[in-house]
Amino acid sequence: MIGKLKGLVDAIGESHCIIDVNGVGYEVQASARALRNMEMGQPVTLVIDTHVREDAIRLFGFTSEVERSWFRTLQNVQGVGSKVALGVLGTLSTQDLSNAIALGDWASVEQAPGVGKKLAQRIVAELKDKAPALAVAGLHIPATVNGAGKGARDAAEAGDGHATAEAISALTNLGYNPVQASQAIAVAARDLGAEADTAKLIRRGLRELAR
Repeated sequence: MIGKLKGLVDAIGESHCIIDVNGVGYEVQASARALRNMEMGQPVTLVIDTHVREDAIRLFGFTSEVERSWFRTLQNVQGVGSKVALGVLGTLSTQDLSNAIALGDWASVEQAPGVGKKLAQRIVAELKDKAPALAVAGLHIPATVNGAGKGARDAAEAGDGHATAEAISALTNLGYNPVQASQAIAVAARDLGAEADTAKLIRRGLRELAR
């Protein structure tokens, strides 16, 4: 099974790319978010989820292990296949998705292509207990950052949610239920903005929990 590809971007399509690895071109399905960060001829590293069927082998590429974990988790929800899961991840970053689930904000999830109101509500309801663990997983799994060209932007996007994940972990270590901690930090992140650091998120989260 292929778990990672590192090579040059040979082609970029609407929902896929071709990665040239030592002269061999691999067609990889990817989210719109991941594809936007690629440049023709530039190096890229993708975490791969390989799907093997009787009639085909499909490769799905992600910019981090956390994104791949979300891709797999989303497909545990009835009505969510690989196409819809990629659509969700192309619309929301992993941290935005985690926050939306923590806040019960199904309307944000509904913005993804192929997701209607009922499916968005099902995603939020069924993944509520799993979102905190996936959010904190980002602390322990390094993001995969592309090479030259858009390196600075990729690095910034790869680091999205690190402060949020640290804050959730801190509140959990203080004895709060992971779901409660995730909800409190999601509120804090919404109120304080994307630039808030870990300490500010923790303080705001504690105030939220004290209500």
